Amino acid sequence: MADAARSIENLIYSYAGFVDDGDIGSVAALFSDAVIGVDGMEDGLRGREKIEGLLRSTIRLHDDGTPRTKHVTTNVLIEVDDDEATATARSYFTVFQAVDGLGLQPIVAGRYRDRFVQSDGRWHFVERRFTTDLIGDISRHLLAGPEILGGA
Repeated sequence: MADAARSIENLIYSYAGFVDDGDIGSVAALFSDAVIGVDGMEDGLRGREKIEGLLRSTIRLHDDGTPRTKHVTTNVLIEVDDDEATATARSYFTVFQAVDGLGLQPIVAGRYRDRFVQSDGRWHFVERRFTTDLIGDISRHLLAGPEILGGA
C-alpha cells in the first residue's frame, strides 16, 4: 500500500509541476482517461483533446512559456483499496503567482477530490473534482473570469 500511495502522490504532484512549467500537453496526458470538473457538478470534461483545449483557452502563458505560478499541494490524504486496485485522494491547493507589476502572492486556494485506478501495474487518474474556496487576483493567470473556477 505504501508503494501505491507514493505512486498516487507522485501523480498529484506531477500535475502541479506540469502546470507551473506551462506543459499543458503533459497535464492533458495525465487526465487522458479521466473526468475533470467542479466538485458537486455532475458534468465534467473527458478526453485528452478536450482537456488540453480547455487549459490552452484558459491559462495565460507569459513570455517565458509558463503561467508564472507555483501550485502548492498539501494535506494529501490517500485511501487505497488494494483488492479493487482503486484509490481516492483529497488534498488542498494554493496557487502563488509573481508577474511584472504584481509581487508574489496567493491567487487561488481550494481542494481536490481525486479517484484513481491501477491498470497494467500503473496508477492513473480517473477523476479530478475541485472546489475553489478563495480567489485573489487571477487576472494575470486566467484568460477567462472566475466563473471557470466553479462560480466561486
